[in-house]
Amino acid sequence: MRSTTRMKFAVLGLVGLMAAAGSAFLAANTVPASKAGDGAGAVTGYTVSAIHYTLASNPQQIASVQFKLDSAPPTGGTVKVQLAASGPWFDCTLSGTPAVDASCTTTGATVLGATNLTVVAAQ
Repeated sequence: MRSTTRMKFAVLGLVGLMAAAGSAFLAANTVPASKAGDGAGAVTGYTVSAIHYTLASNPQQIASVQFKLDSAPPTGGTVKVQLAASGPWFDCTLSGTPAVDASCTTTGATVLGATNLTVVAAQ
């Protein structure tokens, strides 16, 4: 009977020791608050009008492209143009409201290489 009691205490002591040792290896994580969401909104395009190409001093090159957008992109928005499907993108500067005048310097663009005008305007 005594050895059974001793055995129970030994097992309980061993279990307690293992639980204490195991909890020593656990660490708490701190996770900051965060947000997630889902929503929908209309995506509308811009109307481009009054397109004008300005030739460089070498008339085989296009110095710039100017056009009007029907409304201004939000502050920080971006407007770029491309004159050929695989050609470079050129940055545009904007002025005026509510219709916006865009002017895009197209350094290096050639008249021969200009196969289309792609305008991208995004917020």
